[in-house]
Amino acid sequence: MESNILRMLPSVEELMNTPEVAQLAEEHDRDLVVHAARSVIDSTRSEIIKSGQLDKAEEIVSLKSISSRVVSCVEAKFSPSLRWAINAAGIILHTGLGRAVMSEKAIEAVNDVIKGYCTLATDIEKGQRCSRDVHFSDLLCEITGAEAATAANNNAAATMLVLNTLAKGKEVIISRGQLVEIGGSFRMPDVMESSGAIMREVGTTNKTHLRDYAAAINENTGAILRVHMSNYRIVGFFEEPSIEDMAKLAREHGLPIIDDLGSGALFDLREFGLESEPMVRDSIKEGVDVACFSGDKLIGGPQAGIMVGKANVIRHIKKNPLARALRIGKMEVAALEATLRLFLEPGKLKQTHPTYRMLSLTVDEIQTRAQAVANHLLDSISDHAEISVIDGSSQVGSGSVPAEMMPTRLLGVRPISMSADALARKLRRSSPPIFARIHQEAVLFDFRTIQPNEDELVERALREILVTVTLD
Repeated sequence: MESNILRMLPSVEELMNTPEVAQLAEEHDRDLVVHAARSVIDSTRSEIIKSGQLDKAEEIVSLKSISSRVVSCVEAKFSPSLRWAINAAGIILHTGLGRAVMSEKAIEAVNDVIKGYCTLATDIEKGQRCSRDVHFSDLLCEITGAEAATAANNNAAATMLVLNTLAKGKEVIISRGQLVEIGGSFRMPDVMESSGAIMREVGTTNKTHLRDYAAAINENTGAILRVHMSNYRIVGFFEEPSIEDMAKLAREHGLPIIDDLGSGALFDLREFGLESEPMVRDSIKEGVDVACFSGDKLIGGPQAGIMVGKANVIRHIKKNPLARALRIGKMEVAALEATLRLFLEPGKLKQTHPTYRMLSLTVDEIQTRAQAVANHLLDSISDHAEISVIDGSSQVGSGSVPAEMMPTRLLGVRPISMSADALARKLRRSSPPIFARIHQEAVLFDFRTIQPNEDELVERALREILVTVTLD
């Protein structure tokens, strides 16, 4: 019986002569389509042999079924896996969804530099080669008060580059309470080891005093490092010295002090009712030699590790051979420059910068949008799901103000003919993919992170999924 079923499998030639596969061969390289047809035939044969479900095999081996699989196979090869998605999860800086939403100015800047050649490393006036840092270094100096600036491809790279430049083979003093683990299971001790510096832990998890740093200084000390605990908070019995006191101690001993700020705030979050993150300008004012922070968190720009500080230190860092290996590309440079320009007008950030627009949204504004979508859905799919608008919380995300939650209003959809997990999975497979939360068998949508032009897309996806399932 099995051999009879397998003989029913169409040949590659038969598949190539079907209208849909023949059309594929006209649109794409013929050899690629032939390879796909052969692969589908082979995989179908293996499936039949492994499953042993011969009662369903005739349908599986039909010319129509196999040709459809060939079309899907080829289309999948040319469908991007990295694509625009809708964030309905309520996490403003969502690491899995690309962290910060780019501003319109940043998008325009990237589009401009990728449509042809660009002035990445060329001085227009002199017609000579120059550093790509010129596009953003003056902006960073103006915004932070630093003497000079440069950038690497992320903040872990920036931290490693700074440590390698200033303290390779020497001890770097750090509080035990600051030995944080960042995304992807990378830990500060690992970053320090990769830099070639030697970690010297002082203090305890919850208390480190200035005298602990002073007692650890010796002839092999290369630097003092402060790392902002951006991923967590210690509350209660906790103490650590100020960056001002640490900088003073470092100067007294002729040592550089490095401030790893993590998210790196250029704008005070207290304006949004949130706990303040360390301001880059404050670190520079207190005399740190170099501060480093992420470009795609609170800055709201591209992935980058930004370094600002004293001119002689930044110059030394830029001469490190690792700086070339870790540098950012033209798209990141363009997006970073455009994003930083927004901070020249802090009073307009709520209008021009997506991150700060989302942070500034009131509960009433979110309620209005959520209720409008709920009303539309009640008119069309009330027989297929329970629709409600409920209280909830949003997060800043990506290690920024981790202990803070922002009040919001959530659209709740509890499907009748499928589970909440199944609905969430279908939403992720829609175009564009939609990522939401699940709670108590309801799928929840936070309109703080759903962009204003995406409300209709969420509504349409829900309607199509729920109505189609009921019809099936």
